[in-house]
Amino acid sequence: MHLVIDGHGCDAAELSDAERVRRFLDEFPDRISMTKITPPAVYTYHGPTPEDWGVSGFVIIAESHISVHTFPDRGYVNIDVFSCKEFDADDAMAQVGEFFTMAQIRNWVLDRGLEHLDPATARSVVEEERETVRQRV
Repeated sequence: MHLVIDGHGCDAAELSDAERVRRFLDEFPDRISMTKITPPAVYTYHGPTPEDWGVSGFVIIAESHISVHTFPDRGYVNIDVFSCKEFDADDAMAQVGEFFTMAQIRNWVLDRGLEHLDPATARSVVEEERETVRQRV
């Protein structure tokens, strides 16, 4: 399961706060019943395009990983929660909202490992995803 979050209209001060990103990555796994196996790694990056600077971080969890990339000058954050264990995406979204102020949020839930499904289950998953895409377009 892979939850992909794009947050727009974010608070620049929150996004530029490396300690906030570290705290999110440190606390979030427990909040969604995941097992953190490394401490968060958080970095501030200043690249050749001034408005593309930001804070990025990740934490390895037993179930896979969680990553955050912020762009304070653009008011944008992207967050990935990738797990081989099912989790409540709506609850995870609510938990993210407690750490980061976002005026607009877009999210997607991707199912991974489809090659391991039997044909009937795989067809059902594909049909559900097609309906989700139709509703968004």
